[in-house]
Amino acid sequence: MQQSNDQPEAGDNAIALAKLRQGLEAGAEELFQLIQDPDLQFLATLLKNPQINENHLLALLQRHDLSPSLINRIHLLTRSTSSRRLQLALITNPATSTALVRTLLPQLRLFELLDLCLLPTATADQKLAAERTLLQRLPTTPLGNKITLARRGTAAIVAELLQAGEPRVLNACLSSPRLQEAAVHRFLRGPGATAETISMIARHDRWKQRPNLQLAILKNPRTPDIWFTLWLPRLRLPLLQQLRNNLHSTPKKKFIDQELAKRAGGIGKSRV
Repeated sequence: MQQSNDQPEAGDNAIALAKLRQGLEAGAEELFQLIQDPDLQFLATLLKNPQINENHLLALLQRHDLSPSLINRIHLLTRSTSSRRLQLALITNPATSTALVRTLLPQLRLFELLDLCLLPTATADQKLAAERTLLQRLPTTPLGNKITLARRGTAAIVAELLQAGEPRVLNACLSSPRLQEAAVHRFLRGPGATAETISMIARHDRWKQRPNLQLAILKNPRTPDIWFTLWLPRLRLPLLQQLRNNLHSTPKKKFIDQELAKRAGGIGKSRV
């Protein structure tokens, strides 16, 4: 009876050994079929096959059922000769650990990082890590690339570029569909808001009609006089009085006093 129980086990071992040998000795074409095997331990064996190359690994990394340990094995196998395509494939696989993603991201080019930020299949953690890496490079990024990033970047990237206050970059930021009004308010309160850049916002078709932004612009002591002349007559009286309190110690207060005097005169005439 013992012998009959051992026979199936011996048969299973023989099958496993045959499969192992097949994985180690398979040719390049056969490997493309073998990398679809659901057995992750067998896939780890395939990595030891001398015929395995970058194309096999790229096909393997398209699978979303890999394990973090198998991803790490692929990285160790290729880290000295890894191409950019392979680096991107490793970074964007959902099984790749956050630690490995952070290790690989600095090796990517600027717009490869941006593509990763916008990649629909990338995980939230992968996108965030790529975005942070890109943000760290912004201070040394050439002007032309900054303009492109302002047009194509994520909300966080566009907001960061806006804060620098470079007029040529700012113009592209203001037209970005990802720029949020909160970022414009933050810019208006910061050191990058000059007479020139404030006027760029005040003239921009997307932003010039927003009441809260108009008020923020009028509160800035660096705002050119023309915007007081154009916008004060449209402000409701409570907002005008609030603005006067904000600017009570600046030369801009005279414009508000003049507008209040006009309104008081108009009321007086209407009662006559």
